[in-house]
Amino acid sequence: MGYVKRKYNTKKVGFSGTLDPFATGCLIVATGQYPKLFQYLKKTPKAYSATLWLGANSESLDIENVDSVKIISKLNLALIEEALESLKGELTYYPPKFSAKKINGKRAYDLARAGEEVKLKKINSSIYDIKLINYNHPFVHFEATVSEGTYIRSLGAMLADKLKVDATLSSLKRLNEGAFFYDNEKALDPLKFLKIPQNIYTGDEAFLELGKKLYLDYFETKEDGTYWVETKDFFSVIEVINGEISYKLNRVHKFKGNK
Repeated sequence: MGYVKRKYNTKKVGFSGTLDPFATGCLIVATGQYPKLFQYLKKTPKAYSATLWLGANSESLDIENVDSVKIISKLNLALIEEALESLKGELTYYPPKFSAKKINGKRAYDLARAGEEVKLKKINSSIYDIKLINYNHPFVHFEATVSEGTYIRSLGAMLADKLKVDATLSSLKRLNEGAFFYDNEKALDPLKFLKIPQNIYTGDEAFLELGKKLYLDYFETKEDGTYWVETKDFFSVIEVINGEISYKLNRVHKFKGNK
């Protein structure tokens, strides 16, 4: 975070989520007021490229804490493909003990590193697609497209269980978050990535910019819903319910080429 603040000379920085310490790839970063837009962005599903190291064991389910490595026989390729296919669909599982989940206000990974007991609740994830990319023993390279909040380390552990071997992730790369792909820290216009529709406001722009009460008569779309609307220099997010309009987010500067 300090790196981003210094590089872009800003005091406010927000991240749409987290990446495991050993992982690389796409991460949405916003400055100023833009982190408030995270909930409205097209940032699902997420896709990952991962490598499962067969024979390695790690309490954190990644290469950061490998405590033993066993030499195992090469597996049948069809068996690996079948195991991957069986993971498609809805999964219920425990997140990794070394995760950012909070337990009584403390991060699970802090408790795990301190040797304390970590009791996490099961979570649900959707695995939309998962496929084998390459098997170069003892490394299984695969890609997965998943719902937000999915732990790929846990997915790797479930794959290892189905293959009946010890294994841990040795690499992990987030390929994309919904419509977002890594492109060398390229600045993006957030209005092009909103999952909510635009509504056209025909009234006095000063009312919108100053957060004054708005009336449905001055909007092109009058159905209930959440919309973004713009003026020359600002945009807002509004909600229409039973003809009444409320602000969800107001007076955000429009994109001018800054990150």
